[in-house]
Amino acid sequence: MKALRQRLARLHPDHRRIASGAFRVAIFLVLGKAAGAFKEMAVAYRYGVSDAVDAYQFTLTMATWLPVTAVSVLSVVLIPVLVRVNRSAEADRARFVGELQMLALVLALALGALTWLAWPLVLQVVGSGLSENVQAMSRQLLWAFAPVAAFTLLAGISAARLRARERHVNTLLDSVPAVAVLAWVMLAFNAQGVGPLLWGTLVGFAVQAAWLAWLAARADGAWGRPLWGMRSAHWPEVMKAAGVMLIGQVAMSFVGPIDQYTAANLGQNANATLGYAARLLSLLLGIGAVSVGRAALPVLADVQSRGEVHRARAMALKWSALMVLAGAGAVAVGWVLAPWGVAFLFERGAFTAQDTQAVAGVLRWGMLQLPFYFGVLVLVQLLASQNRYRIMALIAVANFGLKAVLNPVLAPLMGTAGIMLATSLMYLLSYVCYVFAALRPPPAAAVSKGESA
Repeated sequence: MKALRQRLARLHPDHRRIASGAFRVAIFLVLGKAAGAFKEMAVAYRYGVSDAVDAYQFTLTMATWLPVTAVSVLSVVLIPVLVRVNRSAEADRARFVGELQMLALVLALALGALTWLAWPLVLQVVGSGLSENVQAMSRQLLWAFAPVAAFTLLAGISAARLRARERHVNTLLDSVPAVAVLAWVMLAFNAQGVGPLLWGTLVGFAVQAAWLAWLAARADGAWGRPLWGMRSAHWPEVMKAAGVMLIGQVAMSFVGPIDQYTAANLGQNANATLGYAARLLSLLLGIGAVSVGRAALPVLADVQSRGEVHRARAMALKWSALMVLAGAGAVAVGWVLAPWGVAFLFERGAFTAQDTQAVAGVLRWGMLQLPFYFGVLVLVQLLASQNRYRIMALIAVANFGLKAVLNPVLAPLMGTAGIMLATSLMYLLSYVCYVFAALRPPPAAAVSKGESA
């Protein structure tokens, strides 16, 4: 123990910042994912693998894919800018944050309205393989998920402001919707319909968005009203980067709908099976990798802004290699324990032993993505800190292309497990591409920008 403390003490302060931030995020993730696990246990107990879960999984994925895409783009682009904005004069910081708040409100309202108006077309095109009962439940759930689309975007902007200050409490608050759904499902007198899922989701996302907005205002001191316009000098950089990143993220955002479309056409509650496996997989992905990924970007952006470009690259490559090894170990352990884990969490009430075997089989194939997903997250933060958004967009488009080809090939052969294997192969391609990109010397623009900061 003493030797470990001495070794940690010899680490460079920036490595310690990432490790410290990752530890805090991991603690919050464990707490948040525990709430999520209890929610999944409650849903499995009440609903099992049923039409209601099919409708919930389909509506959740399809209604949130646009706001999640926007948040993914804005988070990666905004955090390096916000790190620099936080060092600027108070008036400059207040103007940029005020204009950012107004932009978030406008986009949130537009996304909510678009979700509501587009839903009949979504059900007709993507949900054509769903039964009439599932489609009816999805239309009912839309009363919650149209506002949730707006709340997701607002929460994402507030989370980016917190992360730029190296505050990671937003990770803990990711569990608020799960806690609300858990409460509604377990306290409902009759959980046969989707009413408890509807109200729990709506209240949970609303509380999360309001709470994060308050915490973000406390963190950066921006208590003023939203400001109309984009007169801040930082907007050209944001818009240029966001335009490039949007291409790749839009391509990657179609992965979820493609999976839902493929599963819907497999029938026999494939959406529900895929959903249970995906949510279990998210526990592993979150605790193991998101903790480091979320902690790394503000630190790497800070190192980059100090002109230490080559050290930022070396740091990211070391952390990436460490995460790949951790992911490989997680696969070995998880492959053996998958049936036990599914049974422990879900096998009660309406969730049967047959459901356990189906979900565990799908989960095992999905776990193959862990080493590559773990490793690529840190490299994403490196390239984002260097403003290399074009290569990031190209890699995302290549990932989507591979996924679009593999899904219709593997799903008919392997069922729902083929969808997960396609995702694992997609992340393998992503990791290989990011390693080659990271090994190349950083562009001159990134070096000169860091030296001038």
